[in-house]
Amino acid sequence: MSVKSPTRRDLLATTVVAGALSLVPSALHAEAAHNSIRPFRIDVSEEALADLRRRIAMTRWPDMETVSDRTQGVQLGKLKPLVEYWGTRYDWRKVETKLNQIPQFITEIDGLDIQFAHIRSPQKNALPLLMTHGWPGSIVELLKVIDPLTNPVAHGGSADDAFHLVLPTMPGYGFSGKPTTAGWSPARMANAFDELMHRLGYQQYVSQGGDWGAIISELLAVQGPKGLLGIHINMPGTVPADVLRHLRNFDPVPAAFSEPEKIAYDRLLHFYRDGFGYAAMMNQSPQTIGFALADSPVAMAAYYYDKFAEWTDSRGEPEKVLTYDEMLDAISLYWLTNTGTSSSRSYWEGARAGGGPFNAFAIPSLPVAVSVFPAEIYRAPRSWGEQSFGNLIYWNEVDKGGHFAAWEQPELFAAEIRAAFRPLRQSI
Repeated sequence: MSVKSPTRRDLLATTVVAGALSLVPSALHAEAAHNSIRPFRIDVSEEALADLRRRIAMTRWPDMETVSDRTQGVQLGKLKPLVEYWGTRYDWRKVETKLNQIPQFITEIDGLDIQFAHIRSPQKNALPLLMTHGWPGSIVELLKVIDPLTNPVAHGGSADDAFHLVLPTMPGYGFSGKPTTAGWSPARMANAFDELMHRLGYQQYVSQGGDWGAIISELLAVQGPKGLLGIHINMPGTVPADVLRHLRNFDPVPAAFSEPEKIAYDRLLHFYRDGFGYAAMMNQSPQTIGFALADSPVAMAAYYYDKFAEWTDSRGEPEKVLTYDEMLDAISLYWLTNTGTSSSRSYWEGARAGGGPFNAFAIPSLPVAVSVFPAEIYRAPRSWGEQSFGNLIYWNEVDKGGHFAAWEQPELFAAEIRAAFRPLRQSI
């Protein structure tokens, strides 16, 4: 990979006074360089790609599972064709070119390089939108929604629904810096991303996310920084504390629950009983699993494919909603940046910061919008959302899509974002 060197203009803070360019005094040059925003371009070496293919070719495969379903994990018959395609026909350069066609940058915040894409809409009244990915996600899963959000007219929307997009890469993920000391909690990431928005010149903005991106958006709402107008989330933290206690004891669904609450509880019970192993491992020992993720591309593919199968709206067959190339674009980004370990540590950090992915966040006044996708890890009921969010401006339950909503159903996802923030535009 390569990063373009900053220009002299990047290194000098400037102000415009009465139409003339005025340089900040030299004593501030170091601070200007520290806060500089540098152009970024991906350029993976051929040696790295050859090494990937060599490792795939040398794979020692495990025995076939002894069941006919996914109850023992990823099935050999599902993963092997994907990996064989990866090693012989997959072309990383296609997605690299696609990523390099969008404006990408890097800047240091709180001692760490944060890589991000910044796509401005042609509409002058576009609303600035911070959109954060999750795990095992990246900017790759958001590529399909860039044009529908920045150029809504071309996708059946109105010019009044346009957004300027800022898509940061979480610390320890992709091309952002890898923390070398502990302490990069979700709350710290939220602070860093707020700083990013203001550094880009946005005095007001909205935030959106699913998975970790939802947690970061909710923490931003809790922190309430100046300029944050509202948030939209597609994996909301709404589970009340008493419900979490029942879940952790694996209690049966409480009889007093409404039907939507029972459906949510059943899904969560399945997750905590049968689907939490990956998170428990990363919460406790990210470095242990990181040895496999750093050394074996097939181990990484299996680990991430398992989540694609479990969390997409595909009944366990992600190939129905994502192509081989799309899945491998996402996996390859982790492999080529060697971020399997550092991204796993975000779970360790989150666990030590307290709470969990579904814990109810008390957000009494900041506007909150929610879209519920049917194949999400759990289908949040509105009654729980109303307990957590005092200013719930939008709630909609759609009929298709899963955890990777922007990836699986980009047009529907974009329509949800437009509708969710429309009330805020009217009040600005």
